[in-house]
Amino acid sequence: MSNQSYYDVLGVTKNATAEDIKKAFRHKARECHPDVSDAADAEDRFKKLNEAYDVLSDPAKRRQYDQFGRVGGAGSGPSGYGGAGGYQYVDLNDLFGSGGVDLGDLFSAFMGGTMGGTRRAGRTVRREGRDMTMAITITLEEAATGIERELTVDRLAPCKDCHATGSADGSGAQACPDCNGTGQKTVYQRTFLGTMTTSAPCPQCSGSGQVIATPCAECEGSGRVIDREIVTVEVPSGIRDGQHIRLRNMGEAGIRGAAGGDLLVEVRVAPHERFEREGNDLHMVLALSMTQATLGATKRIEGLLDEVSVDVPPGTQTGARIKVSGAGMPVLNRESHGNLYCHIEVVVPRKLTKRQKELVRELSAEFGDSETSVVEHHRTGFSKMRDWLRG
Repeated sequence: MSNQSYYDVLGVTKNATAEDIKKAFRHKARECHPDVSDAADAEDRFKKLNEAYDVLSDPAKRRQYDQFGRVGGAGSGPSGYGGAGGYQYVDLNDLFGSGGVDLGDLFSAFMGGTMGGTRRAGRTVRREGRDMTMAITITLEEAATGIERELTVDRLAPCKDCHATGSADGSGAQACPDCNGTGQKTVYQRTFLGTMTTSAPCPQCSGSGQVIATPCAECEGSGRVIDREIVTVEVPSGIRDGQHIRLRNMGEAGIRGAAGGDLLVEVRVAPHERFEREGNDLHMVLALSMTQATLGATKRIEGLLDEVSVDVPPGTQTGARIKVSGAGMPVLNRESHGNLYCHIEVVVPRKLTKRQKELVRELSAEFGDSETSVVEHHRTGFSKMRDWLRG
C-alpha cells in the first residue's frame, strides 16, 4: 500500500471524475473498514483509503498531487473519519466524546447492518444519527466583529438515490421474518434448574424489527452514504473561546430517515499579542513616559478595532489601572460592550542627552532629592490596617 498512488488505492484512473472518486471510496470503505473486515491490515488500508479520498476529492489538492506527486499536508491523516484533528462522533450525552462511542455500530449500520452483511449478535444498531463535533480557530478581532466561515464536512448524509428510504424500488422496510418485527429473539434452554429463557436483539435486523427486501445499491439499504459537503457557519460577534455553534441536522444522518444528528462547531479564539480577554472586558499594558505620568496626558491608542482615547490623570503611578468604558468586546447577542482596562507602566529612559540630564538634575534639586538621601517608606493603607488588626 505504501507504494501505491492514491488513484490505485481508490481503484480509479487519473481521468476519474469527482463522482467516480466518491463512488469508489464508498465501495472500498464497505470492504476494508476494520469494523467489518477481518484482514490484519484493515486499519492501515482504511487510513490510506481515507487519505487518498481526502486528497483526490479536493480539486486544489488533486492538482497539487498530480503535479508534484504529494500534497503538503498529506500523510498526516485526513480531516474526516479517523483523522487526527478532524471530526468526532459523540454520544448525545457525551459532548466531548470521552465515553465509549462505538464506531463499529456506526459503520455496521452504514454497511447495511439492519438488512444483511456483518452483524454483531446481542447489539442493537442505533437508528438516530450521532452528533458530530469539529473545531475552528479565529482571531480576537474576528470574535469581536463576527465572521462567516466555510467548513468541509465529511459525514454520513441522506442517500439521494433512494431519498433516504434505503429501498431501491420504494417498497420501504418490512417486518423482519426472523423476529416477526419484534426486534428480539427469545431462546429457550433446558437446564437441571428448569427451562431458562433469554432475549437478545435479533441478529437479522439488529434489533430494529425491520428489513429491506430490495436494498438501494448506493447505500445498501441504510438510507445514508458517505458524502462531503461545504457548509457555512456564522460566528456571532462576542463569542468566547470554547463556545459551540450548533448546525441542526448537519451531523450524521439517521438510518432510513431517522432523526439526524447536529454538527457542533467549537470556536477557539487565538491569543492576542496585545490584549488579554476577561469575559467581555479587555486588558492591555499602556506605557507612559515620566512626564506623561507626572503631568497627565491624553493618549490615542490603537484599540482592538478602532482608535481609543485614554485620559491619563496627573501623578499616575506604575500599576495603576485606567478604565475606558465601552471599549471592550461586544456582549454576545446584545448591543452593549465590555470595558478596556489599561494597566500603566511608567518607562524610565535608559539614555539621556546632556541637556536632558541637566533638566532632570534641576528638577531633582527642586524636589529636594539627593543621590545619598535616605529613602523614606510611605505607609500604605494596607499596612496601617494590618497594624490595627495586630492591636
